[in-house]
Amino acid sequence: MKASRKELTRRRHTRIRRRVTGTLDRPRLAVFRSNQHIYAQIIDDTQHHTLVAASTLEADVRAQDLGATKSASEVVGKLIAQRALEKGISQVVFDRGGKLYHGRVAALADAAREAGLSF
Repeated sequence: MKASRKELTRRRHTRIRRRVTGTLDRPRLAVFRSNQHIYAQIIDDTQHHTLVAASTLEADVRAQDLGATKSASEVVGKLIAQRALEKGISQVVFDRGGKLYHGRVAALADAAREAGLSF
């Protein structure tokens, strides 16, 4: 029996999370992509605490009326990097959440790198 797309994503995510953990020195930048939105969190896995978060659900991002596009992902990437740098976080570990690294996930990552985060 062939595995569904959802099952394949879950397997990829499990495989990634075995190796990728966030510490206080280098927290994890976790990305979740749904059909209509994209969410990013910077997480310290040692304390199970979200340090910074950004998504397309926020009022200032929604006001730009970008929808579920790569440009919306770029805005969220810049926003998460800005907030992280304000809190003194400059290095992170990237967790793509089991999604393939292209399209909106890659756009968010590239925008975060351009805005000053290193990973």
